Amino acid sequence: MELKLLIVEDDRLLAEAASDYFVGKGWSVETTEDGTRALELLDLQSFHLILLDVMLPGMDGFAVCRRIREVCDVPVIFITARVMEEDMLNGYSLGADDYVTKPFSLPVLYAKAMALTGRVQGINAFVELGALKVDTRSRRVFRGGDFLPLPPKEYEMLLFLIQNKGRVYSREQLLIRFWGYDFDGNERVVDNHIKKLRKAMGSCGCTIETVRKFGYRLSVINDGLQPREI
Repeated sequence: MELKLLIVEDDRLLAEAASDYFVGKGWSVETTEDGTRALELLDLQSFHLILLDVMLPGMDGFAVCRRIREVCDVPVIFITARVMEEDMLNGYSLGADDYVTKPFSLPVLYAKAMALTGRVQGINAFVELGALKVDTRSRRVFRGGDFLPLPPKEYEMLLFLIQNKGRVYSREQLLIRFWGYDFDGNERVVDNHIKKLRKAMGSCGCTIETVRKFGYRLSVINDGLQPREI
């Protein structure tokens, strides 16, 4: 599996050096100097890792990281020229996974990247069922070649149902799992999210069935299709 990296860095020499190093290790790399463009690229494709400069022109790295975390959990390593505890704490609070300080060692950066992407541990990144493909690293779902922009809760529910294909879950079980014991609403919130999820899934070789007076299960329309991890 080819790993994909997005480098968001306005220092062209540094970006080129990092890009060349990762390409030499078999990665596919996209680079941009602009935070807004980085978010556009993230909408168009999934990445296994993002290297993100803190001091970007226009939208800074902190703002970019905040926007990234609204849509996915792809690992983010901040690149910074300054070492300030408040900046690091701010970055971690926004969802950054690690920091590297300029100038940095490319082998060390690569080691951090491999640890974060799970390649070293051999963690599978994709789950497929029917025409659905879930990238668990970037938390993105595709139907055929089309990206399905699912909100976080619906993504989590879909992945859970795929991984437990054929099992029936009551509304109460799903409510507790995804909203917690302290949720003040009622079980109808589960029905509403399932309805939205079905609409987003469309025709994909599997469906979320209603089990009358109980709950839901994900079933494969074509029994020859089985969930698999690659």
